[in-house]
Amino acid sequence: MSETKHVVVIGGGPGGYVAAFLAADHGFKTTLVDMQTHPGGVCLHWGCIPSKALLHAAKIITEADGAAAVGIRFQKPEIDLASLRAWKNKVVESLTSGLGQQCQKRKVDFIQGRATFLASDRITIHKPSGEKMDLSYDHCILATGSIPRALPELNSGSPWVMDSTRALALEDIPGRLLVIGGGVIGLELGSVYAALGSRVTFMEMTPGLLPGADRDLVRTVVKRISAWAEKIMLETRIVQVLEGERHIEVTFADKAGNQQTDTFDRVLVSVGRLPNSAGLGLENTRVKLDRGFVTVDRSMRTADPRILAIGDVTGGPMLAHKASHEARVAVEVLAGKKAEFDPRGIPAVAFTDPELAWVGLTETEAQKQGIVVKTVRFPWAASGRAQTLSHADGSTKLIVDPETERILGVGIVGTGAGDLISEGVLALEMGATAYDLAATIHPHPTLSETIMEAADLFLGHCAHYYAPKR
Repeated sequence: MSETKHVVVIGGGPGGYVAAFLAADHGFKTTLVDMQTHPGGVCLHWGCIPSKALLHAAKIITEADGAAAVGIRFQKPEIDLASLRAWKNKVVESLTSGLGQQCQKRKVDFIQGRATFLASDRITIHKPSGEKMDLSYDHCILATGSIPRALPELNSGSPWVMDSTRALALEDIPGRLLVIGGGVIGLELGSVYAALGSRVTFMEMTPGLLPGADRDLVRTVVKRISAWAEKIMLETRIVQVLEGERHIEVTFADKAGNQQTDTFDRVLVSVGRLPNSAGLGLENTRVKLDRGFVTVDRSMRTADPRILAIGDVTGGPMLAHKASHEARVAVEVLAGKKAEFDPRGIPAVAFTDPELAWVGLTETEAQKQGIVVKTVRFPWAASGRAQTLSHADGSTKLIVDPETERILGVGIVGTGAGDLISEGVLALEMGATAYDLAATIHPHPTLSETIMEAADLFLGHCAHYYAPKR
């Protein structure tokens, strides 16, 4: 069975399905190939969406627990794990089936199977039924994403060891959980299991949690996590792992070499992700790899003129919204438009409690690069809306060029930070100044006002927080 399509997209994640839909919208004949029954990729099936569903459930529990401070008391929640799991799966199924319907509406030919390259202009697809089909095309967009990184010290096939995918399956609630990795995924999943009843210990090899964000903002997150985490171990490595009949025993060593041993019911490994580029037959094309990542230019073109690549498999921040934007660039390039992936900032969000979001230059990066900046931080204790939400421990931070007063970076820690950061992204893209933010009328009382207040603080006339301009 041989058929020619104009554009073939390999991988159905937020980069792949967006590329396929946009290609169809541009009038291309489009085929989308993915291993799953419906598009969605890791993000929708086992990542962004199911994790946020469980984080919502965790937030309900923590908000109910904290309601006593405002005079409202709830009984201790009863966790119906089967119902929680079913609700999470229903959310995923609703969205993935919706993407399947989008394929039909846009006349995208969706094929379930694993694609491998036979040549620069041809792939073979191995379907779940065992059937094989060859497909020729004019251009291909590669969007195969990434896979969790494993640790050699731990047996990934062990019943006591989980990666993020297995953790989101919510098989049970372990009594004691060790989370290896203090990045976004580890902290998010650790907070979910803690809310559900697990005693959680975090282990991180670097000096601090969430290493990509400014330390002053991270401190707010760490303070909240420290209140419920059993232990946080920094600059720590694994020395030995022993599996028992009902638990796993782990020996740690700190930076001074001191060792300690502890036992856990489960270990969650969250130490980053690797590009999913192996076994694709790329050796049959002219595509070049760099440590497993597909090399692309700013137009998302590979070294093979017929093949473009987007998303995690190309490196950089492994974020769904980055992949989706790269998909837009790739399709516009195929449509003959002048397009490049050249954002002034890619927002990052840790959906912890409180949330932490940042975009553009951080104060830490400015110091390392020797860039002169001025930073201002508006404390949410001075925000009326934050006070009414009982979340006054947040803050909004601006990184500003002292000469031009242009916004170079924005960081927000507090409830809803992930939604608030978009104004900061727009400010960067539009080259906005602190005055632009200060002169923009924000609705009151809202948390979005804290961005305006931070800009006012830079200009030296903040109404709700006295700190005169020097």
